[in-house]
Amino acid sequence: MTQLFTPVRVGRYTLHNRLVMAPMTRSRAQFDGTPGELAADYYAQRASLGLIVSEGTQPSEDGQGYLTTPGIHTDTHVAGWAQVASAVHAEGGRLFIQLMHAGRMSHPDNTPHHRQGVAPSAIAPGTPMFTLTGMQDIPAPRALSTEEVRQTVADFRHAARRAIEAGADGVEIHGANAYLIQQFFAPSANTRTDEYGGSLENRARFAIEVAKAIAEEIGADRTAIRLSPGMQMWGIDEGPEGPALYRYLVKELDKLGLAYLHLMHLGDEALLADIRTQWSHTLILNRPNRPRTEIGNDLAAGLADLEAYGQMVLANPDFVERLKSNAPLNDTQRETFFGGDARGYTDYPLLRSAVGA
Repeated sequence: MTQLFTPVRVGRYTLHNRLVMAPMTRSRAQFDGTPGELAADYYAQRASLGLIVSEGTQPSEDGQGYLTTPGIHTDTHVAGWAQVASAVHAEGGRLFIQLMHAGRMSHPDNTPHHRQGVAPSAIAPGTPMFTLTGMQDIPAPRALSTEEVRQTVADFRHAARRAIEAGADGVEIHGANAYLIQQFFAPSANTRTDEYGGSLENRARFAIEVAKAIAEEIGADRTAIRLSPGMQMWGIDEGPEGPALYRYLVKELDKLGLAYLHLMHLGDEALLADIRTQWSHTLILNRPNRPRTEIGNDLAAGLADLEAYGQMVLANPDFVERLKSNAPLNDTQRETFFGGDARGYTDYPLLRSAVGA
């Protein structure tokens, strides 16, 4: 496990350890998308990890899916994130803002403009979503025109520039978890007949164009992407060509020299081995529900350069210190994951507080 605590070069930065805070939606932003007043404290508390990846942050109004998620496309958003970045840097940490376009995973009641969601094709995900009036079925989205797809690429580029203006160290493109970019990958969500649909090369095109645009705008060494090969949720099915699509996609993305690839690994070990071989830059691995006893195993096996953790970091702001000292971990308060106030957000006890009590 000691390898976890050694420095590593990621893009243009040297991180002080190989532990990453995975992106986690917390739904505590203001209704206009500005990070909430406690966000700076929340992220700064966890700055001892080598890298913090923020919660999914919409690059445009159309990119919002859930209530009170943050944006990074207006001056007000930039000012809010500037406070977060400053607080993280004051504690010696590094912050990448995750750019997340929800695509069809959206409800008009949750967005500022109350418009229909947008997606590769007009296919509903077949699942409900929480709104201010309770759970509602997600309506079918509107299919983006070819020109609107290109405009969405431009929206990502603009949001990346705004993130850097806010003081973020870089951005992570959210290409996972059934949101817009993965919707383009999946034949179950993408039945387009233009250059963004059909062949696996066409279905990968949007992700590659977004990565290229952002790398051109802020530098490849401040640009990263998160993928979840084989993720099946909310109507996403990448079909039998799924592994081949990711092998092609990773090969093309590797040419861009991005800061890192962040994989949510769901068990296809053959695909992981191929990606590890194809990807010549930093690889971050996130295994959902990885037990504490397996922390550090992927580094030791040479499968990853860094390991990402979500709920354990959420509940343990001093996660690094607890691992180093083999101290017990706080349990998560699941009822406080989304929305609310400081409870379950910035009030998890620190080890040194517990020891001093």
